Amino acid sequence: MFPSWLQILLVVMLALIFFGRGKISEFMTDLASGIKSFRKGMSDDDNDNTAIEDNEDKE
Repeated sequence: MFPSWLQILLVVMLALIFFGRGKISEFMTDLASGIKSFRKGMSDDDNDNTAIEDNEDKE
């Protein structure tokens, strides 16, 4: 059973009342920066592995 739009609206309203706009926006900002740093770390790791494999192929 899926929640109705009224139930979703109620949960969102309660979250805004309990946490306020400031805390939710801070949380979303922290979450976005965490995702960005994770992606950057993953791409750096892939670049490092590619560089190591290229060096091994040359030898």
